[in-house]
Amino acid sequence: MPTYDVLLVEDHTIVRSSLRAMLERTGEFRVVGEVENGAEAVQFCRENSAPDLVLMDLSMPVLNGVEATAELSRHCPTARVVVLSAYDEERSIVEVIRAGAKGYLLKRAGVADLLEALRTVALGGSYLSPQISNALFQRLQSGDDKAKRNGDLSPRESQVMRLIAQGMTSKEIASALDLGVETVRSYRKTLMKKLGVNNAAGITRLAVADAPVAARAAVSG
Repeated sequence: MPTYDVLLVEDHTIVRSSLRAMLERTGEFRVVGEVENGAEAVQFCRENSAPDLVLMDLSMPVLNGVEATAELSRHCPTARVVVLSAYDEERSIVEVIRAGAKGYLLKRAGVADLLEALRTVALGGSYLSPQISNALFQRLQSGDDKAKRNGDLSPRESQVMRLIAQGMTSKEIASALDLGVETVRSYRKTLMKKLGVNNAAGITRLAVADAPVAARAAVSG
């Protein structure tokens, strides 16, 4: 039986510990790292051998699951992301699959479902939690959906928008996303133009209004 290396990305220590214990009992999965947020996940994968699988929470500080998945797709494309989330809003599913996730599993799913999801994705497939329609997954992959961002933002613009909404400066955003400060300032200008606002407060207001209800607390601090 092959053994797959897994990186756990979850901001709750108890949840990470439980996942580690459960996965390592199988003898099929080896947890090679644990991190608390998306930025740390990207850093881990860039500084170490990329794991086979990344089991990622959706709602986290610094970089959330969508943003981190997009960054991992860019920097560590061999690491296949499975999102483990409490939320089943269509927008969340749309965003993270578009960002590159290969699986989406609800936290209320059973252990057998989690192991099946990890095995399926490790072998090159895609997995959607049984509680969510398979037809929805196919529709999302084809791009036939209505969950469009304000102003038709790119994934990178959406990342910058969320970090602005968290109160981060251009310098802090540049560090988190591994960009130049002037590049971040350029994104700010583009965002204001696309969203029809003239300051960071306007960007923040639209970010909060556009965020899934379950994620608004994280966006607003």
